[in-house]
Amino acid sequence: MRARKRRGTRSDYLTDAIGLLNGWTRDGVQLKRELACDESQHAALTERIKVAADTLHIRPSIRRLDGHTQICLGDRDGDAITDGEVTLAARIEDFYRTVIASTP
Repeated sequence: MRARKRRGTRSDYLTDAIGLLNGWTRDGVQLKRELACDESQHAALTERIKVAADTLHIRPSIRRLDGHTQICLGDRDGDAITDGEVTLAARIEDFYRTVIASTP
C-alpha cells in the first residue's frame, strides 16, 4: 500500500485564504489592495486598520493617492506572507464595507 501525500499544508491554507480575498494582489511576500474612498472614509478606515494591526503586531503601509487608499501588508524583506497578514486583509475588507455603508 502506498502512503498518501499529506495535503493541507500551511502554505496551501494561506494560498486558499488569499484566493478568497477579492481585490487583493500578491506581490512576492506582500499583499496589496487599493480602495476608492474620500478623505473622511480614508480616516475612518485607517483608524480601524491601525487598531486591528496593533492587536496582530503588524505594521501595514497605508497611503492616500488620487482618491484611493493604498494598503500594503508584509515586509519586502520577509520570508513569506503570514496568517496574521491574511487575517488583517480579511478584516480590512469588513472595515471597508462598514465605512462605505455608513457614509451618506
